[in-house]
Amino acid sequence: MLSERQTQIIAFLTSRGGTLSSSELTESFDVSVQTIRKDLNELSDLGVVRRVHGGITLPTQSRNLSFTNRQVINLEEKKHIAKLAAAQIPNGSSLFLGIGTTPSQIAEHLVYHTGLKVITNNLNAALALCGNANIETYMVGGRIRHTDEDVVGEEATSQFRKFQVNYGICGVAGISESGNLLNFSSEESYLFKAILESSEKRILVADHHKYLRSAPVKSGHLKDFDLLLTDSIPAQLKTLCEEAELPVLTELVESD
Repeated sequence: MLSERQTQIIAFLTSRGGTLSSSELTESFDVSVQTIRKDLNELSDLGVVRRVHGGITLPTQSRNLSFTNRQVINLEEKKHIAKLAAAQIPNGSSLFLGIGTTPSQIAEHLVYHTGLKVITNNLNAALALCGNANIETYMVGGRIRHTDEDVVGEEATSQFRKFQVNYGICGVAGISESGNLLNFSSEESYLFKAILESSEKRILVADHHKYLRSAPVKSGHLKDFDLLLTDSIPAQLKTLCEEAELPVLTELVESD
C-alpha cells in the first residue's frame, strides 16, 4: 500500500514526463530531504520508480506515451524551446525536423519564416508548415505510426539521406547520466542518425525533464550535436555538455 504522498509522487512524476529531481520533490511537497529519500527508497524497492543520481525516473519504458498525451506534458517548456529554435533558423535555410512534440511546436513558429525548405517525417509539423505558401515542405514516405503521428521505416530513412541541409533539428526521448541520447525504437534511432549525417549544423531540442528519462535504444551522444536548446539545465547535465563541448542556449539572445 502506498501512502497518500507516495501516490501523489507517482502522479507528479508521470505528469512531468517521467523524471524528477529530489530537490523538486522536497520543494513541491514541503518536506525534508530525509522524508523524500525514505519515500523514494520504498517506491524503488516496490519497482514503481527507478532511482538515479539526484532523483527518480519511471522504470525503463519500451513504448512512449501517445503524441496526444505528450502534447500537453511540459507544454510551456516546449513552446519556449520552439521560440529559441525558430530564432536560430534564418530565412532561406534548409532543415530537417524530426519526430516528437517539440519539433511540431517548432514548426508552428517557423511558419512565419520565408524561403525555407523543410524535410520532415512529423505529420503535425508538415500540417503546420502548410500554413505558409512560401515554405517548401517535403513529407517523407513510409509507415505511419498512428499513436505517434509520424512516418518511420526504411523508406523514410532512405529519403532523409537523399538531402543535405543547413540545419538538422532533433528531439529525443531521454538523456542518460553519461550523456547518451535515447529513443524508443530502432526505427527512431535510424532516422535520428540519418539527420545527423546529412546536416551542416545539428541542433538538439530537449526540455530539462528529458535528462535521466529512460528509453531502451541508444541513438547518439551529446557530443554529436552543435547546440542544445532547452528551457533550463540541471547542474549534472550542464557538466556533461561542458565535457562534450556542446553549447547550451536557454534564453533568447537579443540582437543589437
